[in-house]
Amino acid sequence: MSPAHSSDMPSYSIASIPADGIGPEVIDAGITVLKALADTLETFRLDFTHYDWSSDTYKKTGEYIPDGGLDRLKKHDAILFGAVGSPDVPDHISLWGLRLAICQPLQQYANVRPTKVFRGTQSPLRNCAVGDLDWVIIRENSEGEYAGQGGRSHQGRPWEVSTEVAIFSRHAIERIMRFAFETAQQRPRKLLTVVTKSNAQRNGLVLWDEVAKAVAQDFPDVTVDKMLVDAMTTRMVLKPESLDTIVATNLHGDILSDLAAALAGSIGIAPTSNLDPTRQNPSMFEPIHGSAFDITGLGIANPVGTFWTVVEMLNWLGEKDAASKLLECVENVCEQGVLTRDLGGNATTKEVTEAVVAEIRKLGVK
Repeated sequence: MSPAHSSDMPSYSIASIPADGIGPEVIDAGITVLKALADTLETFRLDFTHYDWSSDTYKKTGEYIPDGGLDRLKKHDAILFGAVGSPDVPDHISLWGLRLAICQPLQQYANVRPTKVFRGTQSPLRNCAVGDLDWVIIRENSEGEYAGQGGRSHQGRPWEVSTEVAIFSRHAIERIMRFAFETAQQRPRKLLTVVTKSNAQRNGLVLWDEVAKAVAQDFPDVTVDKMLVDAMTTRMVLKPESLDTIVATNLHGDILSDLAAALAGSIGIAPTSNLDPTRQNPSMFEPIHGSAFDITGLGIANPVGTFWTVVEMLNWLGEKDAASKLLECVENVCEQGVLTRDLGGNATTKEVTEAVVAEIRKLGVK
């Protein structure tokens, strides 16, 4: 979507969906730093529209997204999403009722999850320094076990049957592979690791391998290697420096990216982009950590994952300079030791946010 332009600077319309758990806390922090950045740099404007779509909404109305909700989202340039999930709503209802109900109809088929060790933070891996772990995991976001195909019959009987059909189409594999190769091509190392389980899943993931090999012919400058997903977990732990860009199926990418965030120091710092690379629909940006009801309302949630998420959103909108400056501010704060408990510190959500805003304000000092 094209941003609306004023006479002097671009203006972007952002849909805000804080949703559940710590979602409202971290999205509020993310909007605070975005507004500070826009006010300081004076190179773009942001206009936020808030949508109260959550598990509380579901419990009151029986639905997460009201009639016409997706059409309203399509009018925005991007979507900033918190987290969905509630202890008193089954996870498959909340996930399919809100997050996947946005990703799939809006064709957000590329899920992108960068991971790195920030300055001032520490990986649980022995001798893993800043720079040793710097990955981008690209997860196919529309098919596999998350395609929604399958069902249950004879429920409650001893002969009950359930099926979860993993769908893999040449079309979807090729488009995510091309996106992955293009991403690898833009990174300094130009290295792509293709992750499958084609030794056991001999149909869909053999097709995945075949398409990857065919697409690779169009990218001779990208070095490609292939890993089975179980071997990939050991490589991520034992040889993190050997990896750069990674592409995986929906399920495998989901699991590997959580492992990646933990290896970088905390799941609280990791961002997610759900992209429609055609830009026919708005893309959605969210921290990876989930609703975390065990710490909801305590004021200790790590907002860094949301800060990195809004960095990725700014990059996607074309505000690359602003994105780079914001990420630098976030890393500066981490290096200063202003860290939440999951990173070994004792700072609150508010204190980390205020510290990042203070770093942003320094950008405006001439």
